[in-house]
Amino acid sequence: MKYTRFEKARIIGARALQISFGAPVLVEYPETMIDPIDIAMLEYDEDLVPITVARE
Repeated sequence: MKYTRFEKARIIGARALQISFGAPVLVEYPETMIDPIDIAMLEYDEDLVPITVARE
């Protein structure tokens, strides 16, 4: 599914919040990467984010 830039921002932001509160990370990432937004973007790029968008 192709997401708009607004949906992408919302998905990455929501996932980064989950990661910052201790949710398990679904992708291998470098030890030096500590920003949850960067980790969420890495998950998004690898299509591993467990979030969907409902459209009408």
